[in-house]
Amino acid sequence: MSQAAERPTPNENELTDLFGELLALRRDIATQAEPSLRALTGGALLAEEHRAALANLCHYLSLRRYDLRPLQRRLMWRGLSSLGRLESRVLPTIDAVLASLAGVQGSVPPFEPPSEEQFFRGEGLLTRSTNDLFGSPPEHRRGRIMVTLPGEAADQPDFILDLARRGMDIARINCAHDDDKAWAAMARHVRAAGETLGRRLTVLMDIAGPKIRTEKTAGDKKAKLQAGDRLRLVASGEPYLTDGVPFCSAVSLPEIVTRVAVGDRIRYDDGKLEGVIESVSEGEAIVRVTHTKTGGAKLKPEKGLNLPDTALGLSPLTAKDHSDLATIIVNADMLGYSFVSRPDDIDLLEEALATFPPRQHPLGLIAKIEQPQAVANLPALIARARCRNRPFGVMIARGDLAAEIGFERVAEMQEELLWICEAAAVPTVWATQVLEDLVKDGLPSRGEMTDAAMAARAECVMLNKGPAVGEAVTLLDSLLARMDGHIFKKTPTLRALKSWPGAA
Repeated sequence: MSQAAERPTPNENELTDLFGELLALRRDIATQAEPSLRALTGGALLAEEHRAALANLCHYLSLRRYDLRPLQRRLMWRGLSSLGRLESRVLPTIDAVLASLAGVQGSVPPFEPPSEEQFFRGEGLLTRSTNDLFGSPPEHRRGRIMVTLPGEAADQPDFILDLARRGMDIARINCAHDDDKAWAAMARHVRAAGETLGRRLTVLMDIAGPKIRTEKTAGDKKAKLQAGDRLRLVASGEPYLTDGVPFCSAVSLPEIVTRVAVGDRIRYDDGKLEGVIESVSEGEAIVRVTHTKTGGAKLKPEKGLNLPDTALGLSPLTAKDHSDLATIIVNADMLGYSFVSRPDDIDLLEEALATFPPRQHPLGLIAKIEQPQAVANLPALIARARCRNRPFGVMIARGDLAAEIGFERVAEMQEELLWICEAAAVPTVWATQVLEDLVKDGLPSRGEMTDAAMAARAECVMLNKGPAVGEAVTLLDSLLARMDGHIFKKTPTLRALKSWPGAA
């Protein structure tokens, strides 16, 4: 045979190079993930399924350090996986592609190709984690529907039964409002509704955490803050006015004032007003308003404040939260944890829960991701919760998160949170302003219908309270069921389309 006949063709060279690049990537990922897993778990003994999920998370984080876009395109046009849907199965996906490339070249694959069971194991782990946390899903849809109950629901069992009939799976009780008697009554009504309908309904109770809000205010009640105005925040005492500073508010926590620095940003009422700290003096800070919603923003008590640049150093558990745990332990299936941002915050809660008698079924924990530090520490938070072997999930709290990281980044960040949680087999709750116009006014906007449809990628969707929340539950029940036929997480599922019949 001539040398020309033995020389590899350009296509063969390209396949060899592609195989080598993917194999090197696979080895790098595995090497980098090992110390990451040890660091996350700290040598703790874990249930085998939790260790497997955390190992996959570490593989995913290692993989996402690379820009894979050129490699993806080279794989795609050869009919191979683009690696774009591997969150729950990082190494199995790469091993399957390596096996396909080896087969084309007539060589032995470097790693045993995964079986079907091994390939889809991550999906099974996520399903198991979801059922452990939320309970079994309805027969007609994968996602659960969570509804925030208003205080009046304590005296309205029929209202809760109607929500359950329409499709509510989880009732959320916000412990920042009402009292322990009202919470217990709501929980009883939820259990009774489940018994009436012959299915298990679950209860999530949110502890309030440190309230970061305005309190008593001073200034013209009819006037609105505009860009360029100045606002005084006082740590204690009565709010007061001076020339040049016609607005003033006391704050719920003195740290809001005592720990800010000049130049720190501040957002008021879910971003309706933005400003920067212009000056700081003993017990007060002056804010210069840089942006408001159209027409300006009124200064009112009990409105949220976000300080994305300021380390407030607040404990996520307050004295009130400790007291509320006694009611939560008895009445709830899950606890919503606000302001959690560090793994030590998980330990803090566990120490508080350990002071109560053990339950027959473990209390589930949902970490509300609403601060930049929580986003950065999400893998460590997941690992610490898994080390505690408690049913665990993550709420994407888009309202506070947007106010902390900026509205322009919240869409991008919610996607990244979904990916990280899927890689770790952790169920997610898609929260804040879902079908808000429908809930409040009885008519949905077009944009929020699309948002609600995309929420089907999460394991649970949360609706807030409002006059038409029942109608919203009915619509969401139907929408989530229909979306199940089109998408699972990031993967389109190609059911038959009926809007475009084939040509005659």
